[in-house]
Amino acid sequence: MLLKLDLTDTRPLHEQVAGAIRRAIAEGECAPGDRLPPARELSRALGVNANTVLRGLRALRDEGVLEFRRGRGVTVAGGADGRAELAGRAAELVEEAARLGYSREDLVELIRRLP
Repeated sequence: MLLKLDLTDTRPLHEQVAGAIRRAIAEGECAPGDRLPPARELSRALGVNANTVLRGLRALRDEGVLEFRRGRGVTVAGGADGRAELAGRAAELVEEAARLGYSREDLVELIRRLP
């Protein structure tokens, strides 16, 4: 799993760590049941304090994205890749809209009008 932080991002580092892990899951780099590297290893790879990584991991656990299991470490929770599925469905919607003569901007406007 290759994680990177954006040094120009103004969000707190723990939020950036959580976001990087969410993206890795959404892009299929990690699947439900996969074990994440230990927090110390992630902290070295990202160049941040291990406590910062742990805070990001705990936030993802609280969201139901990760599971902490004694003796098994941190794993991706079942169904955590729902965002990837949503992205796939959105891509299909964009293709269908184009087939019907709508631009992405038209589609975005249609979505904004939804209740």
